[in-house]
Amino acid sequence: MREVTTKDRITAAATYLLTTDGAEGVSMRKVAAAVGITPMAIYQYFPDREALLHAVADAAFVELVRRWESATRPAAADEQLREMLIDHVDFALAQPRLYSYLFMDRRDQARTFPADFQARKSPTLNLVADAITLGITQGLFDPDLDLWETALLFAALLHGLLQLHDGARISMPAPDFRALCQRLGERIINEIRI
Repeated sequence: MREVTTKDRITAAATYLLTTDGAEGVSMRKVAAAVGITPMAIYQYFPDREALLHAVADAAFVELVRRWESATRPAAADEQLREMLIDHVDFALAQPRLYSYLFMDRRDQARTFPADFQARKSPTLNLVADAITLGITQGLFDPDLDLWETALLFAALLHGLLQLHDGARISMPAPDFRALCQRLGERIINEIRI
């Protein structure tokens, strides 16, 4: 196990603030106070607040993918998509501010469609695309699908539902909302079947 560095502690403190207070709650002064260093010391590791937030986002994406890849998953691609959907909804409901920063907030470093996705620069959308590709290989999904548009459709459904839920436009308890996401995700899965 490697030693926890000051840079790691800075990133962890910024992640905590982002998760509890949102991006607007992350300041160099608050991060420094949480770590027990001066605000100026942070600049030895991050040139500015945006670079720190970018590091937080990168670490969060790595953790999301690590969690997904380390879990035992079903062999069938349609089952993988169902589990991915639930994992994503659960993450968003458990950490709404971090989710919003990663997927909803305007960020200069955010990956964009189509070029970044087609170049496989999106760690989370790559998982969706891989499941769809697997489904085509397994003979479950239409081989004529546009892979990246189909992956984007799946992601857009989830992001849209989560944004509506976060904005109180969908008013239902978490278990009911989760079930709604499952039903609508199932419609997409059925639509791409052979």
